Amino acid sequence: MMPTATPTPGKLLLNANDHTLVMIDFQSQMSFATKSIDAVTLRNNAALVSETAAGFGVSTILTTVAEKSFSGPMFEEITRAFPGQKLLDRTSMNTWEDAAVIAEVNRIGKPRIVLAGLWTSVCIVGPALSAIDQSFEVYVIADACGDVSDEAHERAMDRMVQAGARPITSLQYLLELQRDWARTETYEMTTGIAKRFGGAYGLGIIYAKSMFGASEGH
Repeated sequence: MMPTATPTPGKLLLNANDHTLVMIDFQSQMSFATKSIDAVTLRNNAALVSETAAGFGVSTILTTVAEKSFSGPMFEEITRAFPGQKLLDRTSMNTWEDAAVIAEVNRIGKPRIVLAGLWTSVCIVGPALSAIDQSFEVYVIADACGDVSDEAHERAMDRMVQAGARPITSLQYLLELQRDWARTETYEMTTGIAKRFGGAYGLGIIYAKSMFGASEGH
């Protein structure tokens, strides 16, 4: 039987209200050994994800490991987007084994978990596989994660995908939440985030608006 097409989004697409974003261990000590992505790109992508989540009102958990005793503060690019939000500090490498984090996941009560952080093979694999095991849908923002080598990052992504996690990217996350340029209430915010953190795509928006007064909604 021939399926019928309708102008509606697929159920696998994310929206701002259906998931909890968990940002994990974006800390100095963890970033020093990260080699799969350079620090400038990592910080830029962390900022893009943070500004996107804050702007769209996504339920977000910020968690660190041994902040005071070893790993250092969370990136300012992240905490600046969520002023006054408490950081949940852990001893466990697997965020999903921390009772305070899980209490917050349950309080928020969203069926999807979106993960970003350091390192991919430990601090992202742990909660990803644990959440999948407990019937959550898991998305991993691959270019807002990093590890001690390309091999470590890529094998970790493979392992999570094989278990059912869905890989996405930072800019994809922003545009998937916007999804329609006719959504005027978030249009300026989305293009503003893209101009600041969207690389060449952001430069293209600046150029088009400056030279032609372009508007994606038209």
